[in-house]
Amino acid sequence: MRVFLLSMLLFLSSFTFGQELKDGKLVKGFVCKTIIIDGDTIPLMDLPPIVIYDYVHMMTPTEQWYWDRLVRNVKTVLPYAKLAGIKLREYNTELIGVKNDVERKRIMKKAEKDLKAEFGDQLKGLNFSQGDILLKLVDRETGNCSYNLVKDLRGAFVAFFYQNIGRLFGYNLKDRYDPNGKDHQVETVVYMVENGLI
Repeated sequence: MRVFLLSMLLFLSSFTFGQELKDGKLVKGFVCKTIIIDGDTIPLMDLPPIVIYDYVHMMTPTEQWYWDRLVRNVKTVLPYAKLAGIKLREYNTELIGVKNDVERKRIMKKAEKDLKAEFGDQLKGLNFSQGDILLKLVDRETGNCSYNLVKDLRGAFVAFFYQNIGRLFGYNLKDRYDPNGKDHQVETVVYMVENGLI
């Protein structure tokens, strides 16, 4: 019996499943960082970040209708918000070299005219919910609420005027985007759209 166990041990030891070196190069396995704790070598591996969603519950037909509507609205306005972030960065780099307010106003009026010509009709076609989501997503993309953007780019009087007009129609240009609070569902939809989940 001992001979059999000894022969099996020798036979099995000839098959190695670890790393295999051939001409000084690694053929099988992989190299990773390690840490030694109390004489024990433990591998360290970097894992990609994961997002843990809230627990999923079955939606009632009404909840499903609201969710589908939110998804549709976010998908409609998200490209405009992303474009607003890109354009704002472009205009800010252009305005860095401007030395006086007259030149700055001229550039901003030209930018406003170009944007109205390109997107004015499309933005006029947005419904109330889409407009409200757009204001929040612009804040998300730029880091500034719409009121501050208008104030910085066009002046305090124009921002005050737009804010009052917006309030007549139910919009508040000073609203901030709150991804962990009241805008959690919007943030969830944006994440899912950006990662191709919906």
